[in-house]
Amino acid sequence: MMERKYVLAINPGSTSTKVAVYQGKEKVILKKIEHSASDLEKFDKITDQYEYRLKLIMDWLEEVGIKTSSLVAVVGRGGLLRPMPGGTYLVTEKMIKDLKAGVQGEHASNLGGMLAKGIADKEGIKAYIVDPVAVDEFDDIARISGMPEIPRRSLLHALNIKAVSYRAAEELGEELKNLNLIVAHLGGGISVAPVKKGKIVDVNNANEMGPFSPERTGGLPVGDLIKMCYSGKYTYKEIKNKLRGKGGLVGYLGTNDAKEVTLMVKNGDKKAKLIFDAMAYQIGKEIGAMATVLEGKVDRIILTGGLAYSDLLTDYIKRMVEFIAPVIVYPGEDEMEALNGGVLRVLSGKEKEKIYENEVRIDD
Repeated sequence: MMERKYVLAINPGSTSTKVAVYQGKEKVILKKIEHSASDLEKFDKITDQYEYRLKLIMDWLEEVGIKTSSLVAVVGRGGLLRPMPGGTYLVTEKMIKDLKAGVQGEHASNLGGMLAKGIADKEGIKAYIVDPVAVDEFDDIARISGMPEIPRRSLLHALNIKAVSYRAAEELGEELKNLNLIVAHLGGGISVAPVKKGKIVDVNNANEMGPFSPERTGGLPVGDLIKMCYSGKYTYKEIKNKLRGKGGLVGYLGTNDAKEVTLMVKNGDKKAKLIFDAMAYQIGKEIGAMATVLEGKVDRIILTGGLAYSDLLTDYIKRMVEFIAPVIVYPGEDEMEALNGGVLRVLSGKEKEKIYENEVRIDD
């Protein structure tokens, strides 16, 4: 009988499915399976792509000589499930039902748990998801917005924020439950979160609030936005595109590429410098605001995500916030590694697996 030693990680995106095999912390092999528009347009709903993507994964495993009988567990990217605490979750039938229904919307990540369970069930092993976008650990006070009809919601880059929090704790030789961190995920969208004893107790909604980013506006002067909406000059779709896709660096400089903007700054472009500095300024200001949530008791500030590769950006932020706590920079994000890490914490006994229906309210 073959030894079970590998974890298979699956991360479905809109036009690709990333798959990776791990032995412990070591990445054995990684593949990005591309999906053409012509292949995907055959399906009415994203979850209808399940059989198509499953076959491609199984074909890839056969091609690289990894047998499913050698897998100890399978983990998929968490989808738009009901609001839930962070953690590593066993994929159950109730979860599959909600993923198929798209309880908080349709997204390719909804396929993650489905694909993981489809492969795991063949071998009688467990399937998991880890820290999905729907992670909600807010204190109730953080939900109050100022308008009863619109509560503040927890939507954030939870997978990477949790992963770098665990990484920092390990490097500091501490348990995450003993630390207070502020994590700024700096990517196409920006999430700045206070992580209090392991829980994400607040965050700016990266689509609508907080700092502007390469292609999103972040928070705006509401009165002026209302005037724009009712000016008759823009449709709903045009306003939505301005907020997400054509905002931020794109709106000011015509590009969402931080490397391109950095080059503009180094070549003496004063406008590019002002805008790039302003993005860093807003990130620093948001970190300062989140420090108040932790009442100033901050052990470390972590800068992560693709933008954290820019010394121009991180140096500016550091100057603003180093008086609060030492700053750690973890550039980029490795979602596959984060998925595997969640499973390893359960397999090693450092963390208990969670059951979806025990953590959220299921309306039968």
